[in-house]
Amino acid sequence: MVIALVAVTFVNVLFNAIESVANFMKADWGKANSHAVNVPDSWLPLLGLVKGAAAVGLAVGLFWRPLGIAAGVGLVVFFVLATGLHIRHRVYHNFYGPLVFLALSVAVLWLMIAARHGSGRRDLAVPPTWWVSLWS
Repeated sequence: MVIALVAVTFVNVLFNAIESVANFMKADWGKANSHAVNVPDSWLPLLGLVKGAAAVGLAVGLFWRPLGIAAGVGLVVFFVLATGLHIRHRVYHNFYGPLVFLALSVAVLWLMIAARHGSGRRDLAVPPTWWVSLWS
């Protein structure tokens, strides 16, 4: 379970960090996606801040589970709304984007909540020696 948690969290942190930087830089592909669903350019830095904060929250959440769970909930809500915007505006050519992010967010949230270690009890954090279990 710990391996899956670390792997899915790493992928989610990486993808959201890339999206965050792209939003702050107002990358052309990010602006095109936001224009397709009528999100103004002025919102891009705020969206970048939300995604960046969630990425940091997930990374720290490996060691302090409540923060990871909160970040996971925030991402699920964010990408449910993004998926809803795509449906509302009938933008299906890039619909896979928010769906992939939503699936990753649901997976990391579930793993953050369900992860157990050692005795089978639920812990608030990955144990400090979580990396040892990778080779056990």
